[in-house]
Amino acid sequence: MRLLLLLFVAVSLFAADDTKLRIHELGKPGADKLADLPARYATFMSQGYGASMPNPVFRLSDLAFLPEGRRERLDLYVSYRRDFKVRRPGVLFIHGGGFTGGDKAEYRTASVSADLARAGYVVVSCNYVLGPKDKAGVWPRNIADCRDAVRWMRANADALGLDPDRIAVAGGSAGGYLALMVGLSDDKTGPGGDPQAKHSAKVSAVIDFYGVVNFSKHGKGVVPGVSAAEQAAYLPENQCDPQDPPVLILHGTADTTVDIAQSDGLAKALRAAKVSHEYVVVAGAPHTFDLHPKGKSWKRTGLIAGAEVSSSSPEADITQVTLDFLARTIGK
Repeated sequence: MRLLLLLFVAVSLFAADDTKLRIHELGKPGADKLADLPARYATFMSQGYGASMPNPVFRLSDLAFLPEGRRERLDLYVSYRRDFKVRRPGVLFIHGGGFTGGDKAEYRTASVSADLARAGYVVVSCNYVLGPKDKAGVWPRNIADCRDAVRWMRANADALGLDPDRIAVAGGSAGGYLALMVGLSDDKTGPGGDPQAKHSAKVSAVIDFYGVVNFSKHGKGVVPGVSAAEQAAYLPENQCDPQDPPVLILHGTADTTVDIAQSDGLAKALRAAKVSHEYVVVAGAPHTFDLHPKGKSWKRTGLIAGAEVSSSSPEADITQVTLDFLARTIGK
């Protein structure tokens, strides 16, 4: 644990800051940076880093988490002066991009990841195989990649100071779909599942930022190469059952990319299955927002442990309602 912290602070001596998001880039891991960690750490701390960037976040980029030969990587976010002796809950964030593009370090993903890390969570953002549904090797490999990111978090829980029993998954747009599939479908027998995996890919909560939940309704058709009988397994709204973890849905009324009716349908499916869920509709918010959307206000409805919930805010910012959801489901 101490070694990982030392790696963070040592590499940061040579990296640039993203002052807008208050992210301090730690570069990429490598054996060449290990030799003089103690001296670098002492120098780093003596310089009083952080004074010019209040409450910064560290990002260690491009960690390998997939089998050898795969190019996709993940990034790790942790808060400044993190005590790695204390086990913290974690969140995996999955980027969007229509399944064919996007990256783990794009602005929305970095913004949400930094905010959650700043709140004390161990945050990972991952890449996954990209390509259209008719490209061989993409589906359900993309779902499997995201499951493997959760498994990587559990496998490295000691080094990360992570509580392996308190992990949530979140994602935006296409990433919202992938997060739902990780959370709602079985990690062994569902699409992209692995019955032989050493570590579980199960999560304790799901956050869906305006995700696609039904390809047909979104005009994307079906997954080719999959039988008609198996198509339903690829639709999150068909995966809802009482054993599912709690779900937070976030969607804007001005979204012209993914119709808000997609989230309406998901909320109805979760309710019918008696799954704890919260549905936050942000008035005037477009597609691709972070925890600070452009909009007018939000309204929350849902079902928590069988009890109806309802609240609203005159502000569009969804930071607190998101952190409240995580606190209820995986702690803080």
